[in-house]
Formats: sequence, structure tokens, C-alpha cells
Amino acid sequence: MSYVIAGLDPEPFRRLYGLSDHALAAEHVVRMTADGKPGFPCRVTLEDAEPGEALLLLNYEYLPDAGPYRARHAIFVREGAETPARYADAIPEQLATRLLSVRAFDRDAMMTDADVVDGSVLAPLIETMFADPAVAYLHIHNAKRGCFAARVDRG
Repeated sequence: MSYVIAGLDPEPFRRLYGLSDHALAAEHVVRMTADGKPGFPCRVTLEDAEPGEALLLLNYEYLPDAGPYRARHAIFVREGAETPARYADAIPEQLATRLLSVRAFDRDAMMTDADVVDGSVLAPLIETMFADPAVAYLHIHNAKRGCFAARVDRG
């Protein structure tokens, strides 16, 4: 079963890059500096920021479909991130090293399945969930803090 895990498009975040802390606050965005690794996962690059790197902490609507599962939550984006990650049939290290909540959705954005798994065994769960032809895509969340981590689509 082929699948793709992709980082977010940086376009919606570019207007925030380089703004003052005061201007960011007006947008309800907080600039943070990574003080350890892991701990500051960029949703564009799907990598943990290196200590000393600046990130933006902002609210992001990751499931915009009208319906009961419509959702938004806080995410980190590296300030200046330009190239979204793309992993075909591979798991980014950022996901492989965390406890994850994986949620399967159908074409109507209705959840059909969910599980919690150590990231080191994420690939077999992706294959199992995509074995159901009703599953259109998966959302991965960090289980401990609950933040949206990535979307998985069929390859």
C-alpha cells in the first residue's frame, strides 16, 4: 500500500515571517525559540527544530470540512520554512520517535477508525487503515500534547 506524508504548505504562514513580536501578538501568534530537541516539531518541514531556531506557535485549522470533526489546534512552524516535506512510503523521524494518535477519515470527513501507536510502528498501522477502501486519508496527532502532526494520503 503506497502512501504519502506531506508537510503543510508554507503559503499561509509566510506573511507572519519576520513580523515583530507585537505584530505577531495581534495575530494571536507567539514566536518561540527551541530550547531542546525533540520538542518543537515544524509542521512544514516535518522536522524538529534545532535548539536556538525560531518557530511560530499559532492556531491552525487542519480539518476545515464542515461537520462534527471540524478542528483546529496549535502548531509550530519554523520561521522562514519554505519547502514542505514529502515522504513517500516512509516515516519522518519526527513521527517515528513519538507516541501518536492516528485517525482515519472517509471522503465525507467522518472518522472511521482511530488508534494510538508508538511512531516506530506507524507504517503497518497506515497500511492496515488504508486497507479499508472507505478510508480517504489519515490524520496523525501527537498523543501526549494532542497537536496535529501530519496528514497521510494514499500514494
